[in-house]
Amino acid sequence: MEKTKLKLGFIPLTDCAPLVIAQEKGLFDKYQLDVELVKEVSWANIRDRLAAGTLDGAQMLATMPIAASLGIGGISTPMLTAMTMDLNGNAITISDALYERINKLAPDCLQQRPISAAGLKIVIEENKKAGGERLRFAMVFPTSTHNYELRYWLGSAGIDPDSDIELIVIPPPQMVENLASGNIDGFCVGEPWNSLAVNRGLGHTLITKYEIWNNSPEKVFGVTSEWAEQHPDTHKAVLKALLEATRWLDESENNRVEAAEILSREEYINTDVDVIKMSMTGTFHYSQNETPVPMDDFNVFYRYSANFPWLSHAIWFMAQMIRWGHIRQPLEIEKLVGAIYRPDIFRAVMQELDEPYPSTDYKNEGMHTEQWTLEEASQSLLMGADAFFDNKPFKPDQLFDYLDALAIKHPAFDLAALK
Repeated sequence: MEKTKLKLGFIPLTDCAPLVIAQEKGLFDKYQLDVELVKEVSWANIRDRLAAGTLDGAQMLATMPIAASLGIGGISTPMLTAMTMDLNGNAITISDALYERINKLAPDCLQQRPISAAGLKIVIEENKKAGGERLRFAMVFPTSTHNYELRYWLGSAGIDPDSDIELIVIPPPQMVENLASGNIDGFCVGEPWNSLAVNRGLGHTLITKYEIWNNSPEKVFGVTSEWAEQHPDTHKAVLKALLEATRWLDESENNRVEAAEILSREEYINTDVDVIKMSMTGTFHYSQNETPVPMDDFNVFYRYSANFPWLSHAIWFMAQMIRWGHIRQPLEIEKLVGAIYRPDIFRAVMQELDEPYPSTDYKNEGMHTEQWTLEEASQSLLMGADAFFDNKPFKPDQLFDYLDALAIKHPAFDLAALK
């Protein structure tokens, strides 16, 4: 093997679990890898250290290899992913004060799940009439999955996230503190930070990532394209260890409980194990006083072919980047996503493991409200629901029609220039 001593980065979130379990269960050792897990404080650190070569690979947001490869956000380094580490896992949480304002002005908007942003729109309009300050929301990274999920949810209610509210970046572990201090009115972040805010009586979760887009990709294992080219066997060995870890995580509730206990340690997430269990064991609390809601798919690590790097997922994220002015230049989209999301590497690994895999790189998103069977595969595969909360499908081969139909157009949105 080209390289065996590796440094792999992670952020203290429940979905760093595949890396942690691969380490704690000896799966890296099984594949002759000597791995040091490096806890980072922000996604910018992850990106920058990967680009600089001081990390060999890392837990990354599903959007980060795309943004880095396109040079969005200051770093221009070709990166790729050959494996999605998990589906779902985020949520949008607001302060108690903002929740009470919505409940006073538009109580009906809080009665049916999934909750739309319509009640928030009413509060925003009231603020404007009174000459008040804009509400402030936080997400974790300028081109994060969280940013685009939050924008999609807001935009569906006619809220322009670039003019109607203020959006700022805060690292995940600092979200709850900023909500408690009143520095922000709400945030979109991964677990366990929504559950911690709810557990402390500081906020109410309005909607989860699963509800916004059922079983959508969240974190990926990312490397630079140069590193992948130089270390193909090492890369595949890491992926094999991570795949075994994701399978273990989805095998039983007992494994999830054990994983929560491991993740709660100081060297990983360093928070109350009972808070981590709120999402990891399939029970989620929207607010402190509400009955917990069973949600088996809040965190999905392996089932539903969760680890496959779908090009259609990458194109949906690129569509949001275009919509909000983060991509402004014409691109050969199919060629580009095929260089960043690498199902060919994933299939090679699965063939060596004698495991089933999809034989197509694309699927239409938002077409299924229940489990379904994928036949375009090495064998039939059970897939999860993939619906959007607004019931609008996304067909990657109709990208420009999709973009042209969006209700809110960003000032930088120029569809003609992108074709």
